[in-house]
Amino acid sequence: MTVTLERPTPPSGPEPMLAGAKTPMQTLLVKVFAIVPLLALVAAVPIAWGWGLGWVDVGLALSFYTLTCLGVTIGFHRYFTHGAFKANRGLRIALAVVGSMAMQGPVVNWVADHRRHHAYADKEGDPHSPWLFGTSAAALAKGFWHAHMGWLFNREQTNAKRFAPDLLADNDIQRIDRLFPVLTVVTLLTPAVLGGLITMSLWGALTAFFWASLVRVAVLHHVTWSVNSICHMIGDRPFDARDKSANFWPLAIASMGESWHNSHHADPTCARHGVRRGQIDISARIIWVLEKLGWATQVRWPKPERLARKLRMSTG
Repeated sequence: MTVTLERPTPPSGPEPMLAGAKTPMQTLLVKVFAIVPLLALVAAVPIAWGWGLGWVDVGLALSFYTLTCLGVTIGFHRYFTHGAFKANRGLRIALAVVGSMAMQGPVVNWVADHRRHHAYADKEGDPHSPWLFGTSAAALAKGFWHAHMGWLFNREQTNAKRFAPDLLADNDIQRIDRLFPVLTVVTLLTPAVLGGLITMSLWGALTAFFWASLVRVAVLHHVTWSVNSICHMIGDRPFDARDKSANFWPLAIASMGESWHNSHHADPTCARHGVRRGQIDISARIIWVLEKLGWATQVRWPKPERLARKLRMSTG
């Protein structure tokens, strides 16, 4: 069974852009989810320098990082937000579950925020543009903080009725959205359980929890947030876009291809962001595999004629 996902159109109609303020509990949880893994990341360097990091921790951390990162890049971003392909019901549910395990918020809120970002990219209304405060050094420093993680602490909430009505109408996605707290517990405790079982020790469980849960979540947070901040400030801009999005190659592998951001903003519904020779896009390769398996269909691969129209004249 293949589920039809309508590609989002520019938001319009009577629904307002915002849906009021976050509740105090929502604001608290955002701070906890953002700050606690960050503290673990800060503590990681001195801990790794002397003790507390083994190959089991490295293997679990890399495995869960890859899984949850792809849940965001393929699932939350390319599929749910932009409709770059269609998926059968099993894949659709799996992508929503694994993406939620990245601890970047429930699927509906994530998609609503990102569609709003594209609707108002680097303009008033964009939830996380680094250019909202001006172009002076002080303004850009403030803008970088805002785009990277400061925007998460704003109390305003994107109106999902306006930006993600298709997901609000999907019973499967609504159930997964409500299960976000449970999936948060799962993504934090599963590495610890596996680490304890593999090493048959409590210490193995504790170090796996630190590295494969807290540090892994923190690293993925900052890689994702860097696409919002760095990839709207510096990098190459080979394609025409309505904003300041840029391709930043150093993040290509860690972001699974998301840092080819100028290419993405030039053609948002395309399933591959690394569209030029040599541009590594792991997410696109996985989508290709899913297509070969028959789980993903009607994939929107890049077309040479469309790329040619978008290419800046100065790039040749």
